[in-house]
Amino acid sequence: MKFFVDTADTKEIAELAETGLLDGVTTNPSLVHKAGRDFMEVTKEICDLVDGPVSAEVVALDHEGMMREAEVLRKIADNVCIKVPLTMDGLKSCKKLTGDGTMVNVTLCFSANQALLAAKAGATFVSPFVGRHDDNGFDGMQLIEDIRLIYDNYAFETQVLVASIRHPIHVLQSAKIGADVATMPPNVIRGLFKHVLTEKGIEGFLADWAKTGQSI
Repeated sequence: MKFFVDTADTKEIAELAETGLLDGVTTNPSLVHKAGRDFMEVTKEICDLVDGPVSAEVVALDHEGMMREAEVLRKIADNVCIKVPLTMDGLKSCKKLTGDGTMVNVTLCFSANQALLAAKAGATFVSPFVGRHDDNGFDGMQLIEDIRLIYDNYAFETQVLVASIRHPIHVLQSAKIGADVATMPPNVIRGLFKHVLTEKGIEGFLADWAKTGQSI
């Protein structure tokens, strides 16, 4: 499963990229606002930090507006992935863009039927939001299972990009289901490293090593 980080904080992205575990980046208008940076500038910087897809979201809601914005965004770098909402105009734009060879991430997916439409429109990625789904009384992981089943039934090439991940258990469940990608905040990626027995083991080794009086 590929790991994307969901942030516009270039310092966080650079640090995580050094681990070799980062396969891409997702951003959205809210994350760019939180970073307090110029949208075009920060997107270019992120594209320089990672080799994989960097999702940059359009803000227009109509097809013509989306295409105008996409034309600007995809000139930033070859690894820009245009992010569009799962609406009729969004899927119309998705079809046009992927037909031109542009990567497209269809976002704000909350049903398997919507995911089916995204795949038929040729989306590179579809982003079902599991955390928000859970928040509203639905089973986010059941949504991932349903999408995976449908995509496998028809050999769709659209990748299931699990979004709105809140904790490491979401990552584990996504991997067990067979999701293609998980995009998560930096703190969730760091949480994957943590285990009380690992930390306890390190403490024990260090204590024993100190008793030897040696150094390397």
